[in-house]
Amino acid sequence: MNSGDTAWILICTALVFIMTPGLAFFYGGMARRKNVLSLLMQCFIIMCVIGLQWVLFGYSLAFGPDAGHGIIGSLKWMGLAGVGGAPNPDYAGTIPHYVFMMFQMMFAVITPALIVGAFAERIKFSSFLVFIVLWATFVYDPLAHWVWGVGGWLRELGALDFAGGIVVHFSSGTSALVMALLLGKRVGYDKHTFRPHNVPFTVLGAALLWFGWFGFNAGSALAADGLSANAFVTTYVAAAAAGLTWALIEWQQHGGATVLGTATGVVAGLVAITPACGFVNPMNAIFIGIIVSIFCYIAVAKIKPLLGYDDSLDVFGVHGVGGLWGTLATGLFAETEVNAAGADGLLFGNVHQFLVQCLLFVVAGVFAVVATWILYKIVDATMGMRVDVKSETIGLDLTQHNESAYTMLE
Repeated sequence: MNSGDTAWILICTALVFIMTPGLAFFYGGMARRKNVLSLLMQCFIIMCVIGLQWVLFGYSLAFGPDAGHGIIGSLKWMGLAGVGGAPNPDYAGTIPHYVFMMFQMMFAVITPALIVGAFAERIKFSSFLVFIVLWATFVYDPLAHWVWGVGGWLRELGALDFAGGIVVHFSSGTSALVMALLLGKRVGYDKHTFRPHNVPFTVLGAALLWFGWFGFNAGSALAADGLSANAFVTTYVAAAAAGLTWALIEWQQHGGATVLGTATGVVAGLVAITPACGFVNPMNAIFIGIIVSIFCYIAVAKIKPLLGYDDSLDVFGVHGVGGLWGTLATGLFAETEVNAAGADGLLFGNVHQFLVQCLLFVVAGVFAVVATWILYKIVDATMGMRVDVKSETIGLDLTQHNESAYTMLE
């Protein structure tokens, strides 16, 4: 056991933890004022519910000993049986197994929280709770095992996902699109422009996300070493390049750069570099950040209005599209000079790795879409997913939580 590595991953775990409250502010600021508390509540309750699910059986399904054919972990570690203070050489040989488990818990928590932005302002809280536990169990946990678990079939094929471009972002982004389409548009969506009620909230959330993302990516090296340093650097420069690019695009398109757009660009850059941060050099990370803002801007500002779907806070446009580009970019720019445990990408002569990355996003995308559709239909048939028109018009803060974020003084 290495005390330096252990201290570093403990810090990174805390950094990733703060990302979910950061996401709550990021989403809450973009909502209308009558729904801000509902988004904060959804993110906070996920921290409670999925944290418990992870300890009880989620961690065992995702990282436990393979149950066969690389599909899912067994329940051998259910209730953290066999998980203790000693290192586990299969995952992190220099830190306590408990620390690795907690670090991965933070990923399991924030991934379903990302989906919240797609169905904002129109979902029943009771149905949301049931759906989110089912999604974590039947979508996130299997995907985590396939890509990261020892014996996972995509891991065995050589798939590269350093910190969750596919497992976290693309899976949640595609699932978010399914949810938005199945729930339908918010009342008045085609007649009124829904504007963010508190942009400073959103910028605060973006700053917390950027801050926590250093733990998200650099911590995925699972050691305080040169690879962690590379992930730290690439995380920063990709986000910076993406934020600047989005601002410049808005400036050219609309005559001015917005802080909301710049913050969105930064998050898109963080999403895209997530799978690649431990495999690419800083200059290529900048290029990844530039390109992702172009792709995500087109998805959010051009394709979404053209198709007319109501992904409330652009989860698919940022996390789905950004995660897809980051996964493909890993297959392009990865190099063993950065990470000997990885592989060279297409631009370094390895066509096979790029094809594996393509298979990775196809398999994950199809699985997430089909599984989310099935889970939605089950919950909707038994409980109903959407609030009634009156409740939606009044706002979820009052109708679902009996609270109001702002008190008007007489």
